[in-house]
Amino acid sequence: MQSVVLRGNQDGYQLVLDQSAGFEDIKLELRTLLDKLAADATTTSTISFDVLTANRLMTQDENQALSKIISSYEHFTIHKIIADVITIADATRLKEQDNVHLVTQTIRNGQTLTMKGDVLFLGVINEGGRLLTSGNLFIMGTVLGIAQAGFPSNEEKVVMGELAKAQQVRIGEQISIVEADQPEPDFQTVAYVNDLHVLEYGKLSDLKTINPKLYHQIGG
Repeated sequence: MQSVVLRGNQDGYQLVLDQSAGFEDIKLELRTLLDKLAADATTTSTISFDVLTANRLMTQDENQALSKIISSYEHFTIHKIIADVITIADATRLKEQDNVHLVTQTIRNGQTLTMKGDVLFLGVINEGGRLLTSGNLFIMGTVLGIAQAGFPSNEEKVVMGELAKAQQVRIGEQISIVEADQPEPDFQTVAYVNDLHVLEYGKLSDLKTINPKLYHQIGG
């Protein structure tokens, strides 16, 4: 499978990176592709690329390395790098723009923290602890207890983040015992209530379908 694929659409050109490929392979294939494109190009106008990384979360050094490779060609530039992942920066931007509450504390066994609105959680929910919020819940910390969005009965909210170790995930009145449902260990898991009023798990890459409003709110 190719590590880098060039696509064109009505908005311009996209460089699609294979999320499972090694970064050194990506750099090598990118140079080969750009060499060929530069040799075939008959225009002297600048070509700007969107770089799509799917579920690969690029480091700052990797972003800079890609930018350096592309900008080394006279008429090529990067327009933006797009990933199907939510980062702390994304959630922090939501916090700044949309009054998302930041929670960093440890919730111990027997304790319940009840919030209103969307919550970005960077703390620890120990086994037997509960975090309940009326809005969406973005998990960037550790959940060993119970996490609930849409408290007490709003099924339109989501819980997003690493949920595989949680005792329970709840949205509105719907409950998922995680041991039984066992989502994959993945920081990009989205728990939501489907059209049959059943709590299930999806991927952040499917958020546009799962919750279009939140998708556009994040900046999709």
